[in-house]
This record gives sequence, C-alpha cells and structure tokens, in this order.
Amino acid sequence: MNRALLRDVYAALAAALLVTAAVLVGHRIQHAHHTLFVDWPPLLANWDPHPGPGTPAAVLVAAATVAYGPALADRLPWRALLVSAWGTATAWILSLALIDGWHRGIAEQLTTRQEYLRVVDRFHDIPAALRGFTGHILLDSPDNWPAHVAGHPPAATLTFVLLDRLGLRGGGWAGMWCVLVGATACVAVLVAVRALAEERLARRAAPFLVLAPAAVWMGTSADAYFAAVAAWAVALLALAVTGGSLWWGAGSGLLFGLTCYLSYGLTLFALLGATVLLLGRRGVRERPVLWVPLLAGLAVVPALFTFAGFDWWEAYRLLVTRYHQGAGGIRPYGYWVWANLACTVLITGLATAAGLRRAGVVLIRRRGGTRLALLVAAALLALLAADLSGMSKAETERIWLPFALWLLPACAFLTRPRVWLAAQGVLALLLNHLLRTGW
Repeated sequence: MNRALLRDVYAALAAALLVTAAVLVGHRIQHAHHTLFVDWPPLLANWDPHPGPGTPAAVLVAAATVAYGPALADRLPWRALLVSAWGTATAWILSLALIDGWHRGIAEQLTTRQEYLRVVDRFHDIPAALRGFTGHILLDSPDNWPAHVAGHPPAATLTFVLLDRLGLRGGGWAGMWCVLVGATACVAVLVAVRALAEERLARRAAPFLVLAPAAVWMGTSADAYFAAVAAWAVALLALAVTGGSLWWGAGSGLLFGLTCYLSYGLTLFALLGATVLLLGRRGVRERPVLWVPLLAGLAVVPALFTFAGFDWWEAYRLLVTRYHQGAGGIRPYGYWVWANLACTVLITGLATAAGLRRAGVVLIRRRGGTRLALLVAAALLALLAADLSGMSKAETERIWLPFALWLLPACAFLTRPRVWLAAQGVLALLLNHLLRTGW
C-alpha cells in the first residue's frame, strides 16, 4: 500500500472514530439528561434491524454500480452518462426507501413526519395564506404552523399545494416528486464539475454521486427536492460563465431566488455561487452583459413573494425565536457542533472523508484538479458556517443534504474507486437495514 492510499485509510478511520465518539457520547448524554431529542444519536433514528421489500433491489443496484459504474462512467457518451446517472440514482433512492415499505418509506413522509401535506387545505386562498404566513410561525401564535412548515419559507409548502391543485394529491405523489426531482441533483453536480473543472473528473465522480449514502434520506425528505433546486442553480451558473447561453444565467438567478424561498439555510449557497463566479471570472469579464439576466432572474421569486405580502426577513427573525422555543433551544450546542459533522460522515461516506483529504492536498500543492477542489471547499465552508450558526443542531442528515452532495465529487481524486464505492454502498445498506430513520 503506497503512502497516499495509506493516508486515505487514515482519513477514513478518523471519520469512523468521529462517528463512534458521537454515538457513544450522544447515548450517554441522552440517557443522563434527555436533551438531544434523538433516540440513536447523532441520527434521528431507532435501532431496529430489518429487511424489506426494497432489499433485493438495493443490493443489486449497489453491486452493479460497484462492478460496472467506474467503467461505464468512463466510456458512455456524456449525455448518456447523465441519463444513466439519473436513472441509477433514482433506482438507488427508491430501493433504499422501499426497505421500509411503500407507506412508511415514501407515502407518509411528507404527511406525518415533515407535515407539509397537513396544511395544504390552509392554502385554499394562496395570497391570503402568504400574507398571514408570519403570523403563525411562533409556538404561541394562533393556529401555529407545524415545525417543518414554520421552519421554511412558504415556497416549500407551496410546492406541495400546487401539486395538490394539479391533481397529484397525497403522500405518494409528493414523495415521488421528491425522489424523481431529488435524483437530478447528481446530474446537476456533474454538469457543474464538467463545466468548471474537467470532464475526466466529472466522470470519475459520477459513480460516487449515484451511490451516495445520502440516498437513505433523499427518498424520505423534501430536502432532496431543495438539494436539486440549489444544485441546478449552481450548474446553470457554471454553464453561463463558461460560455453558455445568457438564458442559463437567467435560469440560474431564478433558481437561486427559489432556493432562498425553499429554505432559509440555503442562502449559504451564495458561497458556491461566488466560487463559480470566481472560477468563471474570465467569462464574466468577457461578457459583462451576463449580470443582466442573472440579476433579473434572481429578483423574480423574491419580488413575487414580497408583492404577495410575505416578508422573508421578518419570517426568519420569528423562526429564530420559534427554533429556541422548541427542542432547538434545549439541545446542547457543545455536542451538536461536532456531532453534526459525524452525521455528515454518515451521509457522505468514508470515501468522501478520504476524498476531502486528497482535495486538501490538491489545494495546498496546486496540483491538477484545483478548480474542483475549490468548489468542494466552498461547499465545506458553507456546511461549517451552518454548523457554527447553532441553527442546525441535530437532524443534519436531512437538512444538510444540499451541501453534502457537493462534497462527494472529492471522491474523483481517489484511486481504487471500486473499493471505495463498495464501502459507500455497504454503509448505506447497513444504515437502512439496522436503523429506522426518522425521515
């Protein structure tokens, strides 16, 4: 084993030790003080070994991706690779979700756990609901919103209201929306990496984006949908600054605006946007007109919601109060500020820990792949900012999915990809078969 590979193993072992410490310390704190509000820290989950209907398909998808993924990613035409990545990611997400069965794994997630569908009827008059949205955020307000509705700007809930209006009612349709749209996030990341770095690295990253342990939560969470919107905002910006159509810039601005109205925390994607502009600064200098469609697109969603009567800043201020009224005000910052990072290890896998080590070396020594390493570093910085804010104490295996997807391309720097891919697949299968996750 050469030195570089040995250091990769050390990085993976360090990540595994971080998870072990978070589990052991977390169980002790929860047993003694009951202040973590999770049953299997650092995850919101219960220990419950179980197979399920999706088990055979999940094992088959994992085995096929490990065996054939790297070779296919290297040989397929680019467009075929993107379609294959989306199809395989969808199969991986669905099969993992179906380990818990259709009802618990998909259909009830956005009704009983994330609560968005519980308030659809309160949006029968959408303009009135938007005008009065902030009046129901605090716990002591009349008819206060459920936690997830209150915790996000109204574009999150409004998405499912519009699905309902289109006749796609109920948890099954909402869950499949999140799965199918969420699975496109890996395609968006590949598009951005190819545009900003090089196609070779994008192809090497593709199997890791498809077989991410994050898929355990992407089939059970609206955050998969949020992750896809944010990822496409970055990808379209990458296309725009590297010589693409000005329409890509307008589309990017539109999606960045929507991202901020899906989740308050995703305003941190401005760091990735700024990194894309930095990496594409030559294109921006050559075509300064790009700023016009970008900023015009960026203004659309905020203008629409503001015109409808929703005040983003006031809502965020009230959310901070609501956060501290509930479990967020009790959960100990001293534990979660590092245990959240253990959650990140579980959703990105040990391969990503090794990949991040390699990305750090690339940045320090300015080797080939610096542009990809900078993009990954921006995502890591955004994640750390979210961590230090204290507004993400626990449940980050779901909340941080949008950031986690941008750490996975660091795996493109790894040697022996099949071994690392196998580790990723095994981790995801173990998580979904040994635990009943809360999402």
